[in-house]
Amino acid sequence: RQALEEMRTLYERNQADVSEAKSGRTDLIFLIRFRHCCLLRNQRCVLAYLYDRLLRIRALRWEYGSVLPNTIQFHMSAEEVEWFNRYKKSLATYMRSVGGEEGLDLTQDIKPPKSLYIEVRCLKDYGEFEIDDGTTILLKKNSQHFLPRWKCEQLIRQGVLEHILS
Repeated sequence: RQALEEMRTLYERNQADVSEAKSGRTDLIFLIRFRHCCLLRNQRCVLAYLYDRLLRIRALRWEYGSVLPNTIQFHMSAEEVEWFNRYKKSLATYMRSVGGEEGLDLTQDIKPPKSLYIEVRCLKDYGEFEIDDGTTILLKKNSQHFLPRWKCEQLIRQGVLEHILS
């Protein structure tokens, strides 16, 4: 906001000096050029800042999944939330298109797995959880289970499960 306010002030001063320079005050040309260079620099800084925020918001999709925690969403503007939702939909469309019938979840394994099954501890009550073979498991606080890694990876990122390292 401060950079935008500074840019607005520089622009208004330049507009006033340009009209004076047109009337014959050529000594203002260097000042006008200097302010214009300042405007361009501030513009580059603001664009770099916004691009960095977009990269961080994109990384949030890979880290937290398709639903952001309220604490993070609170610090985002409405436009950033809208951009996140469009990116989320675009990524979901792409993942459905590349994996055959069921699609391919690219967010499933952030790091390559060492084993297909892992031992997890439930950190909070979650309720029933169904595995691909149709088995349902009741995830209660402090219960431990041996589950397929790819099924519980998302719950680990959400803070529902904790990977127990042997």
